[in-house]
Amino acid sequence: MKKILKILLGLVACLMFSMQTVQAKENIPTLFVHGWGSSYRAEEHMVKAALKAKVTKTVVRIDVDVYGQAHLVGNLPKNAKDPLVEINFENNKDVNAMMEAQYLKTAVELLQTKYKFKKLNFVGHSMGNSAILFYLRDNAGDPNLPKLNKQVALAAFPNGLVDQMPAEVTLDQAGKPSVTAGDFENFLVLRETYPAGAKVLNIYGDVLDGSKSDGPVPVRSAQTLRYLVSPRAKSYQEKEIRGKMGQHSKLHNNSQVDRALIKFLWGK
Repeated sequence: MKKILKILLGLVACLMFSMQTVQAKENIPTLFVHGWGSSYRAEEHMVKAALKAKVTKTVVRIDVDVYGQAHLVGNLPKNAKDPLVEINFENNKDVNAMMEAQYLKTAVELLQTKYKFKKLNFVGHSMGNSAILFYLRDNAGDPNLPKLNKQVALAAFPNGLVDQMPAEVTLDQAGKPSVTAGDFENFLVLRETYPAGAKVLNIYGDVLDGSKSDGPVPVRSAQTLRYLVSPRAKSYQEKEIRGKMGQHSKLHNNSQVDRALIKFLWGK
């Protein structure tokens, strides 16, 4: 009986070691994607907060040049734990979200060629979210690319900006707008193709000046993300930042946002 017990305990120990080994190997990179007219510097406040929270020790940058070629800046060790990747588009003004999505794909392909990640996380700000949504729309089913694990959207505007979305637009319970604007119609296919099992955190701002916006982005436009991803996402949650720190450009330099995304992405 004692021999059988020892054998069973040995098998359990081996199984636990094997599971830990598998878990240790599944490192998930988090890619930060900036908005129009911006750069990787807009991502650094969040990246520094994540480093301070000790979610990883590794940060690299991928520059995508004006010709759409991706270049790795920094060293990414093969077994780096949950590395952070700052995406930097050199062509940051003479560009649209669909073009940025192509740039983003080039960056992901560079990572995949070198490191063969199975999953990834995205953190986007402003138009960076539109680039992410176009990327997911066009590439979510590609078996050669890593699967989406979690997505954090900051100041996303699926249904357009303040000057695009009519003020009288209303949303139903599912987040569907009464009038579509911006790229919303282009994103509708995500209701059928969004990566199943991915988790989404949608963070938006209201500066409380009566406009119900973060300045350029209406709250109701940000909230339409629910309609696009909810049929397939494993979970969807929203967080509103109110007051002066809810302003569009302050959302990526915001301790409330830092805490929310660190908890959501890494459980810290």
